[in-house]
Amino acid sequence: RALARRGTALLHWTPGCPRAPAGWPLPTLYCTPAAAGALPSRAAALRVQLLFALRQRALHVLEAGLAAELHDALVALRTEWPQLAQELALGRLSPQPGLPEGARDQLQALLTPDAARAAELRAECARGFEGIALRLWPQLEVVVVRTAHGTEQLYCDSLRQADCQGLPFYCPFYQAAGALLGINLWPVEPVPRFLLYPDWAFCEFLPCLANKEPRTVLLDELWEGREYGLVVTAQPGEYRCRTGEVLKVTGFHKQCPVVEPVRREGQTLSVRGESIPEEQFCQSLCRTLRMWPGARLIDYVCVESSLLGDSSGPCAPHYEVFMELQGLRDLSEGQRYKLDQCLQEDFPIYKSFRFKGSLGPLRLHLVRPGSFTRLREALGSPMPMPRVLHEEQLLRLIQGLVIS
Repeated sequence: RALARRGTALLHWTPGCPRAPAGWPLPTLYCTPAAAGALPSRAAALRVQLLFALRQRALHVLEAGLAAELHDALVALRTEWPQLAQELALGRLSPQPGLPEGARDQLQALLTPDAARAAELRAECARGFEGIALRLWPQLEVVVVRTAHGTEQLYCDSLRQADCQGLPFYCPFYQAAGALLGINLWPVEPVPRFLLYPDWAFCEFLPCLANKEPRTVLLDELWEGREYGLVVTAQPGEYRCRTGEVLKVTGFHKQCPVVEPVRREGQTLSVRGESIPEEQFCQSLCRTLRMWPGARLIDYVCVESSLLGDSSGPCAPHYEVFMELQGLRDLSEGQRYKLDQCLQEDFPIYKSFRFKGSLGPLRLHLVRPGSFTRLREALGSPMPMPRVLHEEQLLRLIQGLVIS
């Protein structure tokens, strides 16, 4: 039933390049028009795709290129459902930023008034948003997400607990450097792992923590339990590309390795050579959150003080963390220090540098609701959320949204 004609709603922004994110050209699967995903604005694209999804009560699949895209589309539902219901009832698209008039006319021609569906939307949203996906689409069977590993799991966990309560999540494929590399044969497992298919691309692997200059190894030379940097040759003119992805070999399926993506090399925090990987920083952050009663993490991003320049003041190098929280309006200085304390407990090298004064205390800032939706729009292309910012323009944007 999941492959029923027009039984899948696609929520994915592909500016200037309308295509299916999961790698299959099956346009009849989708009830969402390809032109909606190609709009110049991410927010406009996701909102229009959401509207077309809401028209189709008999959906079987919600599909998104990134877990963050589904998350942001359902946040738009929470905040804009009265307007969305009116547009459903009238069969019209309201003017909005990022929706050119020509594209609006083209998309509006595909709409028809549906007062009954609009009334159903109003009734369900008025009841609240816990489990809203299954209430709006009673035949929904699965949420398919192209990228649901690493810190994208943050959005999957948030969706499972609220809007998509009761639905399984499935990440079918592993892609890197524009190539399809692996397939997930275990759809019911909560953490996706992928069988690396040997014919789809030529993959090489750089052993992590090698004592000497590492040499690449091939598929048949991998060891279970070890981590490797991924090098791919797949696209014409792009040979031996380091993808920046680190994979952990979790086992073998017959003779083919099964891997779990664990982190991105460019998302490591390191101002004195301490090297805190993104997934381990996220674990420390989640441990800290359990010490803040009532707090729920919506999103976060980190910055090394070197990017701040003179604005960081006369102090030792340090990290700054920008967070959006639900359930807490402010944090005391003692609560803020808990994150620095957890990092010291989890990373002895970090603790040593803090003790010597080579690293200053971490600074934590709270940002207003919706800040990270704006940040993802500013990235300019559909990519997993960076956890360490390296661009001053993005830093200035998130600094301007600090409330505490």
